[in-house]
Amino acid sequence: MTILSRAKYLLLLLEDAALVTALLVMLFMALLQIIMRNFFDSGFLWAESFLRILVLWVAMLGAMVATREGNHINIDLMSRFVKSDLAIWMKALTHLFSSAVCIVCAWYAVVYIQYEFQDRTIAFGFVPVWVCQSIIPFGFCVMAIRFLLALASQDERDER
Repeated sequence: MTILSRAKYLLLLLEDAALVTALLVMLFMALLQIIMRNFFDSGFLWAESFLRILVLWVAMLGAMVATREGNHINIDLMSRFVKSDLAIWMKALTHLFSSAVCIVCAWYAVVYIQYEFQDRTIAFGFVPVWVCQSIIPFGFCVMAIRFLLALASQDERDER
């Protein structure tokens, strides 16, 4: 196993671990909050904000994993009715377009986070909102790179 493939494996493992951890923490916190409210008439003041942030993180991490696995939303109605050569070009165009959309979303997410940074809004405790929302541009950048890699690997498959 080369160093590059080992690094790739560790990054994928880290991504999966982050997704599973975020999901488990979200479920545990929601359950704990329900139990505390129903049985002890109390709860954590910051739990609702924390859970909203975790939903965002689970959604973005899940989208990153779905893109990695090729299980993202895909509308392939046209590719079912066209010849294989045209379908290859359509798939390549779809990967390129998807990457462009993700790049635009990442750019505007950075702009949005800059506004949040300037506002100095607090999400919960001492954690600023911009830190919590930093997953948005990061996730879109990762997805854009993966769509470009899918485009490149598709070209390699087509040449064989």
